[in-house]
Amino acid sequence: MKKLLILTVFATLTAQAKDYNIADFGAVSDTTRLSTQAIQQAIDACSQAGGGRVVVPTGSYKTGTIVLKSNVDLHLEQGATLYGSTNLKDYRPMKSSYMSLRTQTETVQLIYADGVSNVAISGTGTIDGRGSAFPKLSWNDEGITRPHLIRFIQSHDITISDVSLRNSGCWMQHYLACDRLKIEDIKVTNRNNYNNDALDLDGCHDVIVQGMLADSDDDGITLKSTSPRLCENIRISDCVVSSHCNAIKLGTETNGGFRNISISGIVVKPSYDQSSQFFGHPSKRGTSVISLEITDGGVMENVSVSDIVAEGTESPIFIWLGNRARGYQEGVPVTKIGSIRGITLSDIRVHGAGPTGCSILGLPGHPIENVRLRNIVVEHRGGVGKTEIPADLKEKDYPEATMFGQLPAKGWFVRHARNVRFDSVETITQAPDERPEYVKIDVE
Repeated sequence: MKKLLILTVFATLTAQAKDYNIADFGAVSDTTRLSTQAIQQAIDACSQAGGGRVVVPTGSYKTGTIVLKSNVDLHLEQGATLYGSTNLKDYRPMKSSYMSLRTQTETVQLIYADGVSNVAISGTGTIDGRGSAFPKLSWNDEGITRPHLIRFIQSHDITISDVSLRNSGCWMQHYLACDRLKIEDIKVTNRNNYNNDALDLDGCHDVIVQGMLADSDDDGITLKSTSPRLCENIRISDCVVSSHCNAIKLGTETNGGFRNISISGIVVKPSYDQSSQFFGHPSKRGTSVISLEITDGGVMENVSVSDIVAEGTESPIFIWLGNRARGYQEGVPVTKIGSIRGITLSDIRVHGAGPTGCSILGLPGHPIENVRLRNIVVEHRGGVGKTEIPADLKEKDYPEATMFGQLPAKGWFVRHARNVRFDSVETITQAPDERPEYVKIDVE
């Protein structure tokens, strides 16, 4: 009876929610005319009335920055496309009160929300940022002169479902310090500019991602921590990912770190479209399947990655503890080296990899601890001769799985680590390879 009452109440609330069609507010299906004001008026009216759906009907609509409000579901009908304006002047610079490495200055984005709750982007339509219109002008111009497509900050109870997201000016979707986020059954294509990540979860708690199809030039599934807030309690499953860089990555920014992360059921494959490349390994096969990194202090603990099938990548698995020590704001230095412990990688099959090898690399006096590797097979090209052990730890460098070139082991190079266990782990080379299966230095 109690369950029936809850369902009845939910159905009543859903029935009472009103639709706000953007066409009724003056939006026009014409990509030569801006509909920004009409879309924003529909969002504002919906939120002020207590919530509902802002409906984008079938058609093609051009818009600059729109700001989502609490209790609003931006719903794109089948055949509806929101196109981002190609004129930077149509984007509103936004500045958040939340302090992180990524909120130091005003930024621009197509869809923005800050401090809101109970929001959604839904439907089977498309949002296309037309990001190739924004050239890269400087090294750190993401969100400055090249808009994000979606950016949510310090918000909660968020659902992104069913939509297709294409062609951002930089990161496709950035969720910063958000709680109770669910992303399901979306399609992401982001291969038209630099820094074209598919998904960035940054200091978020209580997240479920499932059923995402992602094709990105830069990193695919990416967890970051650009403030002291950890990424925590995150479940990612049943996705297909293509990337020229790292298909699954925890890092590079790690001020807080990562705790209680479960990633499983991921297929990693080359992109169907190899016509362009901005970042990543020159082979276009991708840099890594899994990169787990701590570089700016922070902790990584209780992380599980399992049930992965991958084709390609140059150096499939990379676990790295460095000491770049970049703070999240000026005047707040990173004074300690971070830690990595409690990592499980299991049931992983990689075919057609490059010959670089895999690595688990800590620092003297700061070992990576308690790592379990089980039922892993990596098949790569091989054909490499004996290779010197790299003397330079490169602890201050930007971490990348290929940063040392060909590793001294054809299988696993492990340095400065404690309690690393290999169980049914195999490396297969297509051509004879003179390197040993394992090279271990300062390992207990």
